[in-house]
Amino acid sequence: MRVAKWGNSLAIRLPKKLVDELGLKEGDEVKLMRQVNDKIAVSRDNAREEALKRLLATNWPLPPGYKFDREEAHERGWRLDESQVRPKRRRA
Repeated sequence: MRVAKWGNSLAIRLPKKLVDELGLKEGDEVKLMRQVNDKIAVSRDNAREEALKRLLATNWPLPPGYKFDREEAHERGWRLDESQVRPKRRRA
């Protein structure tokens, strides 16, 4: 694989065989881990999918016709400011 410039970052292309083996699709999260002898291991990061499954398992009722609107949430101020403490991310 070749490292390429992508904006201000560096990127690599994953071979199709690896993409198929990991079941990756555009937008998926992956983990890169440094191994011994300067090798890199790639794995699929399922943290978001697992969080969504746990959220759906709560069976919280939503109003009929409810649709989340990200822009509306931002307009309402659903952003952390310096006075708020960002919750620690739970690691599996």
